[in-house]
Amino acid sequence: MALTESTMLALGSPAPEFSLPNTEGKMIELSDFQHSRLLVVAFICNHCPYVVHIAPALSELSKRYASQDVAFVAINSNDVTAYPEDDLNNMQLERARRGYPFPYLFDETKNVAKAFYAACTPDFYVFDDTRKLVYRGQFDSTRPHRVSSGNYDSSQALSTGEDLRSALNALLANTPIPEPQVPSMGCNIKWKPGNAPDYF
Repeated sequence: MALTESTMLALGSPAPEFSLPNTEGKMIELSDFQHSRLLVVAFICNHCPYVVHIAPALSELSKRYASQDVAFVAINSNDVTAYPEDDLNNMQLERARRGYPFPYLFDETKNVAKAFYAACTPDFYVFDDTRKLVYRGQFDSTRPHRVSSGNYDSSQALSTGEDLRSALNALLANTPIPEPQVPSMGCNIKWKPGNAPDYF
């Protein structure tokens, strides 16, 4: 695992178009969220300890904001040949296990991750009602505690989603988003050999 930070795509950037299969095989597009006031796009996967750390809080937070016209969508761009635990079948199991209420999409070509300049899991982007980027960065300041190689403990600092929640609350109230916006941090996206983007 290479510990990686968000690239912090420029605020005001338009939401990149995408059309990707969800865990049930249905194609989901950016336009499917056109009636939502805000759109949260999260790059996640199944196995990354940094995603595992925030998963319960992410599920709860997305449910809490569903009634406030905030849509969530998650995208997995990892190379499933090298990391089969992130394949579509395991994504379906993971979505059920976590109780994710949002679509969980598979970016097989990694082109969508590149369009977002996504670098790590988790990586978060919030777009306003014009689908311009208004927040990118961390879910919150907590991180899993590394016990040993491959073993992590999240109980010492439970994830709360504080940073993302504060951004959403500010946007819904038409007030400024708290500064600074802090880069997310986690495992690097697992690119196919020879397919890593220039910014990585």
